[in-house]
Amino acid sequence: MKCSECDAQINVPDDAVSGEIVTCPDCGLNYEVVKNEDGVLLKPAESVSEDWGE
Repeated sequence: MKCSECDAQINVPDDAVSGEIVTCPDCGLNYEVVKNEDGVLLKPAESVSEDWGE
C-alpha cells in the first residue's frame, strides 16, 4: 500500500487487525488499518491532542 502523502510503500503485516496503527516510514503519517470484505484499507488515523481549555 502507498502513503497518500508521500507515495512511500507502507507494509501492513499479514496479522494486522482492524484499528491497528501503521506508520509511513518516510513521512511518519499514521494510518489506521481497516479490514473488510474487500480486503485491507488504510485511512489516516485521527490524532488526539491535549485540550488545555483554551
